[in-house]
Amino acid sequence: MNKQSMWSLRLSTASLVLIPVAVGVNYIGKLIAGLLKLPLWLDSIGTVLAAMLGGPIVGALAGAINNIIYGLTADPISFVYAITSVAIGLVTGILFYKGYISSWGKALAAGIIIGLVATVVSTPLNIGFWGGQTGNIWGDALFAAVLANTDSTWIASLLDEVVVDVPDKLLVVLISYGIFKGLPKNIVQLYSHNDKIETLD
Repeated sequence: MNKQSMWSLRLSTASLVLIPVAVGVNYIGKLIAGLLKLPLWLDSIGTVLAAMLGGPIVGALAGAINNIIYGLTADPISFVYAITSVAIGLVTGILFYKGYISSWGKALAAGIIIGLVATVVSTPLNIGFWGGQTGNIWGDALFAAVLANTDSTWIASLLDEVVVDVPDKLLVVLISYGIFKGLPKNIVQLYSHNDKIETLD
């Protein structure tokens, strides 16, 4: 996989179909997590899977579009975190095409890396828009405790995000990798970045 092919944006028929499917998966995951009041978001399974299949740009597009649609239809807060979703798609696509998500052990490590990236991107957004909190009950409880003991909004916000984002992305990447492994080979081949089959005329 050379750099040009990994970053190429050839929106084949397969990729154009993949993006709305990924958005739908993200949307359903977020709704389920909200309805069940889970301490996780589960809103990036589609983004991760799209990045694994279509590359970092397709993953980033799927993530951003998901946040825009969710922001328009369910929760305006989602708009702000389109930046985080783009970062998740880009990092996942890079890790996958570099061979860092090729086994369950590597998927575990990738989940931690992606969770930390999401934390770094989201923490300034949390501070800028919501005073440092995430809106997650578990994370915000930790935020309050840390803030009371350290008087540092940055430390409290960072830890608030870490305790939610890292477990969330860990589970998301493992679920996505499991789905990827279960896909028929002919479907996976549709998204191969081999120049001969990437563009579907």
